[in-house]
Amino acid sequence: MSQVPITAAIEKDTPSLSSQQKELELSHIEEVPAHERRAVHVKNAAWLVAKSESKLSPWTKESAVLFLCCFTAFLTTAVTGYDGTLMTSITGMPYFTQTINQGAAPSSTGLIFSMYQIGAIVSTLFAGPAADRLGRRGGLMLGCTIVVLGAIVICTSHGRSQFIAGRFILGFATTFLIVSGPTYCVELAPPQWRGRMTAFYNTGWYSGAIPAAGVCLGTLNIPSDWSWRIPLLIQGIPALVCGCIVLFLPESPRFLAMTGRDEDAMAFLVKYHGNGNLDDPLVKLEFDEFKESIQTTGSDKRWWDYSDLYKTSNARWRTAMAIGMGITGNFSGNGLQYFALSIYEALGYDTNQQFELNLGCTFMAATGSFFGMSLADVMPRRLVLVCGLFFLSCCLFANGALSHAWATSLGHENLNVARAGVASYFLFNMGGGFTITPMQSVYPSECLSTNARAKGQSVYNFATGIMSFINLYAGPVALANIQYNYVFFFAAFDVFQVIMWYLFAVETLGRTLEELDEIFSAKYPVTASKRKNEAEDVTDDV
Repeated sequence: MSQVPITAAIEKDTPSLSSQQKELELSHIEEVPAHERRAVHVKNAAWLVAKSESKLSPWTKESAVLFLCCFTAFLTTAVTGYDGTLMTSITGMPYFTQTINQGAAPSSTGLIFSMYQIGAIVSTLFAGPAADRLGRRGGLMLGCTIVVLGAIVICTSHGRSQFIAGRFILGFATTFLIVSGPTYCVELAPPQWRGRMTAFYNTGWYSGAIPAAGVCLGTLNIPSDWSWRIPLLIQGIPALVCGCIVLFLPESPRFLAMTGRDEDAMAFLVKYHGNGNLDDPLVKLEFDEFKESIQTTGSDKRWWDYSDLYKTSNARWRTAMAIGMGITGNFSGNGLQYFALSIYEALGYDTNQQFELNLGCTFMAATGSFFGMSLADVMPRRLVLVCGLFFLSCCLFANGALSHAWATSLGHENLNVARAGVASYFLFNMGGGFTITPMQSVYPSECLSTNARAKGQSVYNFATGIMSFINLYAGPVALANIQYNYVFFFAAFDVFQVIMWYLFAVETLGRTLEELDEIFSAKYPVTASKRKNEAEDVTDDV
């Protein structure tokens, strides 16, 4: 196999590199004796060379600030995770039913659940422009403020109307967090840490979901309305903490470049990505790509202009990936989490056991999410989506079949059938945590261009909201009419998604955010994204 000189690979992969960068890579390769070079397949030869000369330590004060930025965004997704488990639990509490949901039909219960998503859908009109106008930090602060307001409204409810209004406010706030949070993470993360840091953002869902399940289990037997008011009040705490911390954090360097503040963007890169070295090759590569791809007069400067999401084939592919992830992230059966108690009930478990299983299942999902997040910088996105969704489909088919076996054996129940049914649902949630949770934040953020990222995240959240609304409004009705058979629908839909992602998923692993512009401009981006070139590696750490 012949070796392609690294400079030739750079010309082929990234023709837009500046002459200064090419000279840097040329001098680097010429300094190393030929016998010390080895051929490797790379997607981005420029990145290979820059990484070899740029060593970023996780133990510096600057890296600690980056981790704090990531953790702050992580807290915002805890709000949505808390809500998912919270509503699963409090609808099973007798005092909640007596005060808020007495005599409600399944469609009315569905409205209480889905009002959260209605608020989220409405706010998609404002969240993207807010993040483009106020900055990523400003979008986070606005969302956190509205969450605290919603928590106050909902926990003081004395009737269904006020409760529904509180749900709408909380949902309205969520979009600001979902748009600004992952955008902030992906834009400030160093390229070599981008996958893990952005995936870590969405694993924050479980930092809300697990406490919610535990709090609701602890307050279940309080003989008053405080059994459900306490969990609702706690919902505002992560947002309050996040809103306070974000005041002291730096702004996204890409947002700074978008608004013409090049010196501030460069200062950020030097300080946080380059160990204070102005000549760091990775800093130079990033900044040159900023200038190449970011438009200071783009549609992000006009709140009403969404044309960067559809005006070219490149833009349409990017937007399609974001919308596809919005559908997958919320319509693969994970919406069943809101009705987990009904799933356990169908397998013969009593109320206390249902709450205990709900907590245990949340831990299982969090475990899967942790492993998915830790591997986010090395696992191909296409492989995760295709294989992961196939596994989820198998788990749901198994759960449906076991629930059917239990329901048709009344009087002759086999406890092993019920246990296997719970195990299949636990495995589904663990697989969902591994497959979907990290990808929800990583994949749309990677696919969307910098100028369109905030509004693209709004469109992603619109798709998310539509799917979640269908889940939450139709779920109670479906469970009332077809019971456990509801899971078969999602099992079949996951098979359909496996086929669609195999045909259309664009691989983003191993590319800089700006380099993806060339991939999405190809005639068939899927093939272009899988193409690798051979280059001479002169490093010990690729």
